[in-house]
Amino acid sequence: MERTVQNFEDLETYQCAFRFQQSIFKISQEWPQGEIYSLTDQIRRSSRSIGANLAEAWAKRSYPAHFFE
Repeated sequence: MERTVQNFEDLETYQCAFRFQQSIFKISQEWPQGEIYSLTDQIRRSSRSIGANLAEAWAKRSYPAHFFE
């Protein structure tokens, strides 16, 4: 039985991206302190951007002109 998607949080892709983000955060906590402000920060931000991009695309889906310029 298929569920109707009501918002971006219902998307399997978003849920997978969120789990990935949480995994990255847990793994990066074990990295050396010297990496906190460079590599760790960059990887954490990039993993968060996946979900943010999905949410943004969901919000713009009702504007067909946005996809056909």
